[in-house]
Amino acid sequence: VQLQASGGGLVQAGDSLRLSCVASGRTFSSYGMGWFRQAPGKEREFVAGVSRSGSTTYYPDSMKGRFTISRDNAKNTVYLQMNTLKPEDTANYYCAAQPAMSPEEVAGVYDNWGQGTQVTVSS
Repeated sequence: VQLQASGGGLVQAGDSLRLSCVASGRTFSSYGMGWFRQAPGKEREFVAGVSRSGSTTYYPDSMKGRFTISRDNAKNTVYLQMNTLKPEDTANYYCAAQPAMSPEEVAGVYDNWGQGTQVTVSS
């Protein structure tokens, strides 16, 4: 599956953004999906994951409350709603697909990655 992320941009602290990731092919619902981010000089960080059906989501504690992942299998799209953005959220955000049914936090299980979309939050 090929992934194309979009929706990033330059926003001010406190603003919201919704990222989208469109998958090619007819097997989108066979993949659990995740969002990761990477800031310059920092390691890649897991942001959120969603199961194949969309019924189960997972967030690390640091992301709970401001980020919401969802998916629309009819549109082959996964979303990341980001609210109350902070300057420390500035990063390149990537969507990724993995074959397990449940959300997964470990980047190594994801075998398909999008190209990333840049989010910059000014103070």
